[in-house]
Amino acid sequence: MTDEGGAAETSAPETGAAGTSAAGTRGRTAVGAATQLGTEVSINLGSALAGLVIPVVGAFVVVAARQLVMAAAVLPFYRPKRAGLTRARLWPALALGVALAVMNVSFYQSVHLLGLGIAATIEFLGPLTLALVTSRRLLDVVCAVAAGIGVVMLTGLDGTIDGWGVLLALTAAAAWAAYIVLTRRVAVGLPGLEGLSVAGIVSLVLLLPFAIATFDPAAFDWDVVALLVGVGILSSALPYSLDTFILRRLTPRLYAIITAFGPVVAAVFGWLILNERFTVLEVIAITIVCVAAGTAIATQRDRPRPPLERVAEITP
Repeated sequence: MTDEGGAAETSAPETGAAGTSAAGTRGRTAVGAATQLGTEVSINLGSALAGLVIPVVGAFVVVAARQLVMAAAVLPFYRPKRAGLTRARLWPALALGVALAVMNVSFYQSVHLLGLGIAATIEFLGPLTLALVTSRRLLDVVCAVAAGIGVVMLTGLDGTIDGWGVLLALTAAAAWAAYIVLTRRVAVGLPGLEGLSVAGIVSLVLLLPFAIATFDPAAFDWDVVALLVGVGILSSALPYSLDTFILRRLTPRLYAIITAFGPVVAAVFGWLILNERFTVLEVIAITIVCVAAGTAIATQRDRPRPPLERVAEITP
């Protein structure tokens, strides 16, 4: 009788602790998901502000300003150690910087030509293709076909869309995929976000000559400067500062699922800030791409991945 009572008394606290732990885990996940949604809003709001200022100063100046803000935000905390920068460890980071420069310039220029919602949807084909390319599941084939149909609906049915803009958006998509692949290599050789710091410096060095060549002092005023700083903070500094917090609270799969709906967020900001108007067909097409991406990613099996790789998958 005493033993049974003792067992009951010890099991109750264990159940309570398990319940508390489960509730705590759910709470951490909810906070992480809400924060990631916030970063999606931040990134796409930054892209919308870029859409406002690109016609004034050009894409090269906007991307260079963004990289300057990113360097100011990341370098103080993730400064690469000079002794560890051997050629073998450094070259993937150099290539990553090239991919970063190409990705951002081509994406921002496509935003100028196509609008934010359409450009962001096409660009998302990069990471989606990378996620599906090694799969042999029938579901993934269906999702890939659906995403392709969605993009064709966006770009190929009425004959009025800017072909150069589509090509630039596809270039951004390919560069995003390359960025993810290279980030995996960089994460092995350079710890933390040191590789991203090197890539940011390389990107800035590549962009500065073009930014200087297209720089028009007459186009600048305090409003333009404020927009450029806002783009850098919203699209780079703020998301990077929150990524570690988010990745400690979300599984890679949930992280990727939330990211898959980035084009919808982009379309909303294109409508609110850039006065973009979408036809019913375009809304359906964007929805198809996002649902296809979300379905494909949600049904993948999780595998361990370094934090920098996960950061790269949402950092255009």
